[in-house]
Amino acid sequence: MSLNWKEINLILEELDLPGSQIQGVSQTTFDHINLRVYKKGSPSKEGAPTKEGVARQLLIALSPGACRMHETVRLHGKTRSFSDSEKPGKLGLPLRFAQFLNSRIVNGWIEEAVQLGDNRIIRLVVRRGENRFFLYIRLWSNAANCIVTDENGTVLDAMRRLPKKGEISGGYYNPAENDSVGGHANDTYTIRELPGNDSFNAKIDAYYTEKGSALSLEALREQARRKCESSMGRLHAALERLQAKEAEYASADRLREYGDIILANIAAIQPGDAWLEADNFFAAEGGSHKIRIKLDPLKAPSAQAEWYYGRYSKAKKGLADVRAEIEAGQQELGEIEKKLAMLLAEENPLVLARLLRGGIQNRHPSTAQSARDKRPGLVFKRGDWLILVGRDAAENGALLRRHVKGNDLWLHARDFPGSYVFIKQRPGKSFPLDILLDAGNLALFYSKGRKTGEGDLFYTPVKYLRRAKNGPKGKAPTGKGPSGLLIPTQEKNLRIKLDEKRLKELESCKV
Repeated sequence: MSLNWKEINLILEELDLPGSQIQGVSQTTFDHINLRVYKKGSPSKEGAPTKEGVARQLLIALSPGACRMHETVRLHGKTRSFSDSEKPGKLGLPLRFAQFLNSRIVNGWIEEAVQLGDNRIIRLVVRRGENRFFLYIRLWSNAANCIVTDENGTVLDAMRRLPKKGEISGGYYNPAENDSVGGHANDTYTIRELPGNDSFNAKIDAYYTEKGSALSLEALREQARRKCESSMGRLHAALERLQAKEAEYASADRLREYGDIILANIAAIQPGDAWLEADNFFAAEGGSHKIRIKLDPLKAPSAQAEWYYGRYSKAKKGLADVRAEIEAGQQELGEIEKKLAMLLAEENPLVLARLLRGGIQNRHPSTAQSARDKRPGLVFKRGDWLILVGRDAAENGALLRRHVKGNDLWLHARDFPGSYVFIKQRPGKSFPLDILLDAGNLALFYSKGRKTGEGDLFYTPVKYLRRAKNGPKGKAPTGKGPSGLLIPTQEKNLRIKLDEKRLKELESCKV
């Protein structure tokens, strides 16, 4: 259980931080910061002023389910111990955010320490020399963060960099705008009754020393459960749609039979007929020998049969694709179930937090290798950028359906059939021109325009691709009309001249 807003106000009141100097910063784990502060003439436990002042160790914890800020370790000359997951110590090299804080706020003086409204956001205003820094501590279990801004709200750095929320160097953060700070007059929260006769800071420190890891672990497991069950729900819905389509395609032979019956009775069909009633020579023994087939009054009799044959052909081809998608979906579902079981079995909250942030592949390298082995087409790794190439319609379709996302970039030769080429997006990064030229060369090289040596390309994010109604999978624009093709929107043009040197370099980057 994280601190509520009333508890935060009581803790700040007890700490009386304005006038304190920040003498040191350490980052004990990826989500724990310790501030060492000193205030001259602070009152002693008995309330009498002291000449030497009081040094305090403040803990800022962003652990899910256990977000808090309070005095810890040294209380009135006595030393408390941390829980195993919060024990101070070196994590190898100093962590980035601690280094940043040491360079900006150490030796600075705290001018203000307040909670903004009742929204569980603490603002520390620190002056060092002529500079003032604003340290915002957001104690929300699923969106906790420490953000440092200048006086104008420009973000200088954040403990957790969140580009989508602007919580990254150069972004803008104003809690009154970003986080809807305000007084909610919510009296349902109460200050916990904890054992002991010490200050509330001391009681909270003892409480989380004993239970902090368990609280954090429980919250992280719930987060893992929600995350995996959300993915599983989407997969179940997709599988239901695919299975319905499979059932439809499985009856494809009926469409071919309709075409045969129409051709056998072509002389009986009059212009404008909407139905054909005829003998069903495909009926099993003992079944009905009459059948009623829907016709298009605007089509000639021979065209009616061709239309049913076309639907039959598409269904037969689509059945294999749908079954492959069902198999892949069921396999992905099984992998998510295994992942959830592994996450729920993890006992260390720090390890579990790292896994939820995407560290599963680092812990299990065989998983990443297995994913690469199953990915269709060609894969090129250029620095930190990944380029995928489909070599035929089947690989194009498979990459588009299962291996790329909306912000990945799609490239294709204009006016020539050929490969789909995708550049995998990197969070917070734009696509460099050099990588765009790499992908453009691959798109032209793996197309029918290769012999010309140069040509134009489409490129647009995947989210702006639309498939024409009833279009075959894996087809791309050819300039001959949209029917049966992918239709890009908001596309841009790129003129490419094949660069042999670049292509040779890319060949060495193939993985």
